[in-house]
Order: sequence, then structure tokens, then C-alpha cells
Amino acid sequence: MNDTVQQVIPVLRENRRKFEEFCYSLSEEELARPVPNSSWIVKDFASHLCALDLLFADYIDSVRAGGQVDMRQTAEGGSFNLDTWNDAQVADRRERSLADIFAEAETNRERLVASLGLLSDDDVNRTMHFSDPKRGEADFPLKAFLVGWAQHDPIHAADMLKALPERADDAELTSWLTNPFVTGYQKSMNSAPHA
Repeated sequence: MNDTVQQVIPVLRENRRKFEEFCYSLSEEELARPVPNSSWIVKDFASHLCALDLLFADYIDSVRAGGQVDMRQTAEGGSFNLDTWNDAQVADRRERSLADIFAEAETNRERLVASLGLLSDDDVNRTMHFSDPKRGEADFPLKAFLVGWAQHDPIHAADMLKALPERADDAELTSWLTNPFVTGYQKSMNSAPHA
């Protein structure tokens, strides 16, 4: 297994464990709160993370087949808008229970981990193109994206906290969310114009 992937997989698993623990600590009222500067409620971030693993597994499979990750396109090469796709996935899962969302998420995460485990050194060093109206546009090695991707769960836990100010002083939660990927993402998103 590629060295980067070997380092990323345990981080993905541990961050998902902590994310689930955080979500299950929330009341139904907290899960239903609207998140400021977003069209989502708190629980929707769990749905987002659940669905996105499948999309990313498809991208990883296309890289293994000789393709390139380009977030402006589907894994098959069609036109793609990440925000539109995310909103549809979240809407589709909004009425599901947290337990049902995480049951699906576990299956999707294992599919992603299996796909990641098959990446070669050449695959991981291949350039990908990331493009999004809110997050900007850049070309960089898939390797760099994977390291950041491993922090996706805490990044969105930080988003959820915007609707949960009474939880912001939780020392364990704060410790988990204080890393350069989470703080850097939050800084860039908070300075970006909101749709």
C-alpha cells in the first residue's frame, strides 16, 4: 500500500469515530438547528460526509484507471457542480435518522478505504484539479488532497459548531478541531462570499 494512503486511512477512521461520537452527543433539537450562512441544518453535515465518500471513491477508481480527478467533472467526464450535488444528497437524507445515515456512511467509508488501498505511488502523485466557486481553484498532487481529505470530518464538525455556540468551550472537541487543516479551511470559508 502507498505510504501516504497507509497514513491517511487510520486518520480517516479515527476522525469518523470522533465525528459520530460528537453527532450522537447532540439532541434532536441541536441536530435540527439551521447552520448560519448555510442552507443546511446541523444533521445535514453527517449526510454530506456520508454521500461524499461514494463520490470520492468513484474519483479514486477513475485515477486507478488512468484518469485525473477534476472536480468540475464527474468521474465519467460529464459536467459537475459539487454544491448542487451536495445539496441534492443532503435533501435526499434529511428525513433519515442519524443511525441510518451512519449505517450508510460506514458502508460508503469502507468502499472508499478499499479504493484508496489500491492506489499506486504513481496514482497518488498524479495531479488533480480542484475547482469550486466558494473554495477557489488549484492544481496539486492527489497526495496533498488525501492528507487534507482525512480532516474532512473535523472540518464539518467545526461548521456544525456555528449553530451550537454552547458547545464551543468543550475542551475535547476544541482539541480535536484545533489543527491547521480545520482552522485554515474555516478561515478561508469565513472570508469567502456566501451564497
